[in-house]
Amino acid sequence: MNARPKMFYLPDIMTNWPWLRAVNPRYEAVKIEADAWFRSFKTLDPELLKAFDKCNPAYAVALAHPTASGEHLRVGCEVLDVQLVVDDVTDRITAADAKGLVDIVIDALHNPHKIRPEGEYIVGEMMRQCSARAMQTISTTCYPRFIDSFTTWLRAVAVEAIDREQEHCLGIDDHFKYRRESGGMLPWFALCGMEMNLPDEVYHHPAIVDMIECAADLIEVDNDMVSYNKEQSDGTDYNSLITVVMVEFGLDIGSAMGWAAAHHTKLKTRFINGLAKIPSWGPSTDILVKEYLDGLGICVRANYCWSSDNQRYFGAMTAEIQESRLVPLWPKVHSKASIPGGEGPY
Repeated sequence: MNARPKMFYLPDIMTNWPWLRAVNPRYEAVKIEADAWFRSFKTLDPELLKAFDKCNPAYAVALAHPTASGEHLRVGCEVLDVQLVVDDVTDRITAADAKGLVDIVIDALHNPHKIRPEGEYIVGEMMRQCSARAMQTISTTCYPRFIDSFTTWLRAVAVEAIDREQEHCLGIDDHFKYRRESGGMLPWFALCGMEMNLPDEVYHHPAIVDMIECAADLIEVDNDMVSYNKEQSDGTDYNSLITVVMVEFGLDIGSAMGWAAAHHTKLKTRFINGLAKIPSWGPSTDILVKEYLDGLGICVRANYCWSSDNQRYFGAMTAEIQESRLVPLWPKVHSKASIPGGEGPY
């Protein structure tokens, strides 16, 4: 490999994507409510609050669900808030503590009416309230899919913490299989059906499953390209596609970014071609299927826009990097910590 560069080029990978950027008109009103809810949990670590302000999760949800009702937009905001807390905290603690945190969140997810134990880290109560709101508002077919997919993601987060601690880097094929679960998009693809009752035989049909996996891979490539600078800096890049490609093919950062961009193009073609392979279940169901698949396409666009627009990955240089596509490589700073705002090990 070449010597460590001072900057790298970030390819613009979403040209010609048919689903365009759109923001839910209820965004501003719901953001006020959702932000107040997040800040009502007083024991959250100040660093978490700073990260929250930088990434503006309500904006991401408004991009992903541009036509959703206010109550469903609120559900999405709470789901993403919990994911951000889990992601941020488990990035900074040991694998054993990450497993303990995941167990708390899974219990709260599945038991939204259970009073959380005194002294438990606050994300348990956040998840409990989020799950209760989802149960009350989203469709009857969507809720169990959301529970199952969020549980899958949480368990993958615990495994990811072990991999990070052991500095375990997967091969490319295994990486994509693993990241479909650990990347956090499966709950969002379930929520694409939160305003409809999509039959199980449709949702689990191989053609639909293939579209879901393709959309997950599209977002995974996008995420790992955009987040690479931050992750290589803080030492959490073992599960990054860019690192995987660099290791597997002996490439430098720029060439790995080029490989990822080319693979993203192949995935876009696969997704578009897949639309023509969707079977028919009758006129009324086909309308729901089209709406659902459009939701997947919108999620892909939304993730790209949110990652590009917020300061989570590029800080104050966000606008400049959007224009030039040149990313200064941050220095490496890596440390472990106990759970912020918590009581130490579980």
